[in-house]
Amino acid sequence: MKHQDRFKGIVPPVPTIVDNKGNFDRAGMAKQLDKLIAAGVDGVLILGSGGEFCHMDHKMRLTVAEFSVQHVAGRLPVLIGIAAPGTQETIDYGQHAATIGADAVLVVNPFYTTISNEAMYQHYRTIAETLTLPVFLYNFPALTGQDIGPDIIMRLAADVPNIIGIKDTVDNISHIREIINRVRPIRPDFIIFAGYDEYLLDTLLLGGNGGIPATANFAPQVTCGIYRAFKDQDLATLQRLQRQLASLSSLYAVDTPFFAVIKEAIVMTGTDISTAVLPPSMPLDDNKKQLVAQILQRSGIALV
Repeated sequence: MKHQDRFKGIVPPVPTIVDNKGNFDRAGMAKQLDKLIAAGVDGVLILGSGGEFCHMDHKMRLTVAEFSVQHVAGRLPVLIGIAAPGTQETIDYGQHAATIGADAVLVVNPFYTTISNEAMYQHYRTIAETLTLPVFLYNFPALTGQDIGPDIIMRLAADVPNIIGIKDTVDNISHIREIINRVRPIRPDFIIFAGYDEYLLDTLLLGGNGGIPATANFAPQVTCGIYRAFKDQDLATLQRLQRQLASLSSLYAVDTPFFAVIKEAIVMTGTDISTAVLPPSMPLDDNKKQLVAQILQRSGIALV
């Protein structure tokens, strides 16, 4: 099967469910994964930004990855985020992902220190040529402090076949447009996912493959509906759902980071999970919970 046939559509960045003591909640995680699979998503991303990997110790990251792959059990593709600031540590997480049966890995660029373009290129090339699993680049300059940049993306796409695509989380659709315009002529198979939810439709219209939207965790009918309507050329449905998705985007401004916001929205829409987050993130206070509920209702999302 071609990579573009396997990795496409809506791939939610699944939150990691933990209890009030910060322990991994396997039952809650299983409940969330089963809900997403039943809703018809096309894959799941484990330990992405919304998965709170940044606040976990090494052991917990391995546990979450292994449990998630085992629980999904081949029902759909599982991407594992293997973010780390150093090349070797990233490779170590990638090799673990391969041993547990993941389908691909997602690699955010090194964070904390700014590196040269050549160092960025060599970092990704070394990772992709060492690992057996397909590699997705993950560009999120608002958090890492550095844009991978179209020049490096194009060079990696041309030189490293095992780098099969990118999640581009830049708040400007022109960035995705530039990647498509420059990379697709040399790598027609290169997979392009929108990182920001409301750029899903624009990405599809430009020739991209789908999105990795956090809102799919509590309202999969919206983004999955956009993807299906695009495939079906159903303009009326696209217009309605795109407006609904644009309204939901204000959720990301409720709190920083947005981890607790997504978990509260999951509970408000009918899935009984713990909304605890890992420190230094904090749970939402009552005012913020009320704001989440108001945004959901205003967006036409039914509360339970």
